[in-house]
Amino acid sequence: MTIDTRALGFGSSERAVYAADPWTTRGRLYQEDGSPTRSDFQRDRDRIVHTTAFRRLKHKTQVFIAQDGDHYRTRLTHTIEVAQIARALARALKLDEDLAEGVALVHDFGHTPFGHTGEDALHEVLLPYGGFDHNAQSLRIVTKLERRYAEFDGINLTWESLEGLVKHNGPLLTADGVGTRGPVPQPILDYCELHDLELASYASLEAQVAAIADDIAYNTHDIDDGLRSGYLTFDMLEEIPFLAGLMAEVRARYPHLEPSRFTHEIMRRQITRMVEDVIGVAQQRLSLLRPESAADIRAADRVIATFSEGMAETDRQIKAMLFKRIYRNPDIMRIRAGAAQIVTDLFAAYMANPKEMQSHYWVDHIAGLSDAPKARHVGDYLAGMTDTYAISAHRRLFDHTPDLR
Repeated sequence: MTIDTRALGFGSSERAVYAADPWTTRGRLYQEDGSPTRSDFQRDRDRIVHTTAFRRLKHKTQVFIAQDGDHYRTRLTHTIEVAQIARALARALKLDEDLAEGVALVHDFGHTPFGHTGEDALHEVLLPYGGFDHNAQSLRIVTKLERRYAEFDGINLTWESLEGLVKHNGPLLTADGVGTRGPVPQPILDYCELHDLELASYASLEAQVAAIADDIAYNTHDIDDGLRSGYLTFDMLEEIPFLAGLMAEVRARYPHLEPSRFTHEIMRRQITRMVEDVIGVAQQRLSLLRPESAADIRAADRVIATFSEGMAETDRQIKAMLFKRIYRNPDIMRIRAGAAQIVTDLFAAYMANPKEMQSHYWVDHIAGLSDAPKARHVGDYLAGMTDTYAISAHRRLFDHTPDLR
């Protein structure tokens, strides 16, 4: 992929005309005075970092349960890595770096304990009440569940940050109002009644770079953690031409490198090549679209920040390998079953006796609710748990807790 280096931003140039502009933001649901020292997107980013939800990510699973070792990625370290890549892409494309970083930092707020295993289990028990979607839960956290400010619930992010959170993976509705990936979760529809996030359009380019940064980060770092754990070997990576080429390149330059350094040299090259691929594709698509504003990005008929066809095929190959070798490994599946059991047991226990949710701010009122609103409160409580808190809560309520090692 060819990159026009003369068109790159290096932190000192003006924002592009198609970048989101914090000085002309569409504003917040609850009007606030501006800051004399920070843009609205800077304030969004800073509010995200200071939330309880952000701190909880340090004890939430990315792939490997935290008990497996201190060096594996958690949801927090993954989020920080996504934010770094998103900011690098935003700078190169002359976007608003603070908005891109903010969307990256908030994108996983709604994840449950135990990663996608916990999400699947929580969705299953909540199906009679509308199910569970981590993206919708992220929106609930920043608009309702964080309780920090005197004048409003949530953290009152700008329209642009909320739009990026909800639509970073693309439009949720077609122009005819049909869900692009099935029905739109009800919490998102409910919020849009108050603050229309325009679900049928693409998000800003800042949100798009945050989304593709997520793919780059977890593709690379799940390989790194897979090699560390022993579920992956270098021979397995040879099955993917892109990775085989990177390994050949490293071996040619450093023929006697120790395995840990060899792994890092592969991973840094993988991130670099993928980032450069996205920049090249984005520049190409921008030259065809010729946007004159951020609105033109939203109105485009396709995503701007994405992989080339060749890199997209590599992305599919890597995901297939990770799914086969790690996510569906029998040892991981055993741990997943135990984690799912913990979530399912806790849901049943809290539905039967809501007072067991000892730290829930509304615990004294939940018992009198009907099943549907009670289930939503229980879901919120469970989704907010860290792995460690869920395990300790289960041990307190049950005689036997699955061993997740």
